[in-house]
Amino acid sequence: MNPFLAACRREATPFTPVWLMRQAGRYLPEYRRIREQFSFLELCRRSDVAAEVTVSTVQRLGVDAAIIFADILLPLIPMGLELSYEKGGGPRIARTVRSREDVARLNIVDVRDSLGYVAQTVEAVHAALAGRVPVIGFAGAPFTVASYAIEGGGSRNYVATKTLMREQPRTWDAFMSALVSVTAEYLNMQIDSGADVVQLFDSWVGCLSPEDYRRFVQPYMRRLIADLRTGTPVIHFGTMTGTLLEAMRDAGGDVIGLDWRVELDDAWARLGDEVGVQGNLDPVLLFSSIGEIKAAVRDVLKRAGGRPGHIFNLGHGVLPHTPVDNVLALIEMVHEFSAA
Repeated sequence: MNPFLAACRREATPFTPVWLMRQAGRYLPEYRRIREQFSFLELCRRSDVAAEVTVSTVQRLGVDAAIIFADILLPLIPMGLELSYEKGGGPRIARTVRSREDVARLNIVDVRDSLGYVAQTVEAVHAALAGRVPVIGFAGAPFTVASYAIEGGGSRNYVATKTLMREQPRTWDAFMSALVSVTAEYLNMQIDSGADVVQLFDSWVGCLSPEDYRRFVQPYMRRLIADLRTGTPVIHFGTMTGTLLEAMRDAGGDVIGLDWRVELDDAWARLGDEVGVQGNLDPVLLFSSIGEIKAAVRDVLKRAGGRPGHIFNLGHGVLPHTPVDNVLALIEMVHEFSAA
C-alpha cells in the first residue's frame, strides 16, 4: 500500500510520508506566475488550471500526497453568501449570518451542480497522477466556515460567533446543521471523484474552551464524519487545539492534525493508539538555516518514534516568501531520516 495511505490507517511504512498544507502557494514562483493571470476564485473555478497547479506542485516538491487546489469557503457561494478576496488580503463575506432569518434565507445547495468544478479538479488530478500519489480532498469544518460567515471575515476574538452560539442556540443549530449537510455532500462528491483521503480544516476552533467545543461543535463534527463514505480515511485538523485534542478525537477522524504548539509525543500519548497524528513543524522554521531545520525535523521524527500512523506536515500552511530550497530540503530530510 502507498506509504501515505498506510499511515492514515496506522500501518507500518518504509519511511514517514510527508506533504504540506498550502504546498501550492505564493512561495512558489510558478504559482505566482499563474496568479498573475487569474484571481484566486477564478483559479479555484478553473478545474483545468487548479489541477495543473496541484499536480505540478507534487512533481516539483516530491511530496507523498496531492491536496487539491480549492478553498475552504467555496460552499458559502452557492449558499447565497457573497464571498470575495481582497488583493493581498483575506476573505470577505458581504452577507453575514447573524439571525434565524439569515439562516432561513440560505439557498438549498445542489453540490454537484454548484461545486462540480471541484469534482472536475479531483478527477483531473486523479487521472494525471494515476495512483502514483494519493489525492487529498478537503473542506472547511462547520465551525470555521460558520465563523467566517458570522464575522464577515477573519477575527481575533470571534465575538459575534460566540455571542450567536450562546444567545441564539436554535439559530446556531440550524446554521451548523445546514453546513454539516452541505459539507458531507461536498466531501462525498470529492471521494466519488477520486479523492483517496479527505481533510477537515477546523482552523479557528482553537478559540473555544473545551466545554464550548463539546457543546457547540463536537455533535456536528460527529454527524459530519459519520456521513462520509465508509472506508475513506479522514484527517481532522485544527490550530491552537492543545486543550481540545481528546474532544476532537472523540468527534471522529482517523488522523488528528497537530499544530506546533504541542509536543507530538505528548499529544499522541493523550490521543492514544487508535488514531494517527499529522504534523507538526512550525512553518516559521522554514525561514531558518538548514542546520536548524535539520534539528527540528529530527526532533519531530524522534517524538513520533517510528510508530505507525505518523504523517509529517507543518503545523499549518506554508507561509508566503518561504524559501523554496528549504521546502525541498525539508522533504528530503523527512524521507532520508525516517528511512534510516
